[in-house]
Amino acid sequence: MQDALAPGLYLVATPIGNLGDITLRALEVLKQVDRIACEDTRQTQKLLNHFEIHTPTVSCHQHNERHRAAELIEVLKSGGRIALVSDAGMPGISDPGAWLAAEAIAAGVAVIPIPGANAALSALIASGLPMDEFHFIGFLPEKAGARRTRLESLADEIRKSQSPRTLVFYEAPHRILETLADLESVWGAGLRIVIARELTKIHEEFLRSTVAEARRELAARDRVRGEIVLLVEALPSAAGNASAAQTAEKLTIRIARLQAEAGLDEKEALKRLARELGQSKSDLYRELQRERARLKVSGR
Repeated sequence: MQDALAPGLYLVATPIGNLGDITLRALEVLKQVDRIACEDTRQTQKLLNHFEIHTPTVSCHQHNERHRAAELIEVLKSGGRIALVSDAGMPGISDPGAWLAAEAIAAGVAVIPIPGANAALSALIASGLPMDEFHFIGFLPEKAGARRTRLESLADEIRKSQSPRTLVFYEAPHRILETLADLESVWGAGLRIVIARELTKIHEEFLRSTVAEARRELAARDRVRGEIVLLVEALPSAAGNASAAQTAEKLTIRIARLQAEAGLDEKEALKRLARELGQSKSDLYRELQRERARLKVSGR
């Protein structure tokens, strides 16, 4: 006879693709709790149906987490047992859950992690990149200018720290080519990366190459599909070299050279450079304006 489950909030990892990756402990917890708080009740119900688990579910997603947390905390304070799950992997890792866990801790409620599948760590251990130190970043900003700024700040951090590490990102398939173009621009074409796609699923794939090679490979496909983990070998020397190359080849200089060599006006030079870099002309124009603003400030 199994022991009764103690009161508390259980943070339960669920499979990231292959249902066989659910743990025995996770199944027992999901069966015994009073209710399951889900990022998407429909998605979780598929998992529960597969394992014949009949525990009631309630939604707890990014739009209602703070409101729902107050309700769930009251249940927990009265001795309730609640499991929290995201659609896949560990709750709270680029998914809802962190707020509820923090509120439960503040309320003096026991918070118990139930380990299991995680896309970032699964990709890291099979990447072949250094694992002594890694930095999980999650999703980069969606807007091109903010994304580029974030990558530039990461390159500066690596260069100043003198500590090699692997950077781990999550990325959407429709943005991966833009992100690779930004990485190539900031770190250089020889940057060593790994793209882990559709982990644990039938079409699982690892691309281990330079950023330039990976961009060419994906650009040649009709469509890029599936969840993506992007890993970057961030070496201080590479960040330093890229920074030097970036300084020597600022957009203002490249635009001026194209204008002089090809007899183009700025608009046409921007259009040509955007094609060469695989970026949109509007994104490149915004970057050019940011660069000019920086030069203006530094020149004062």
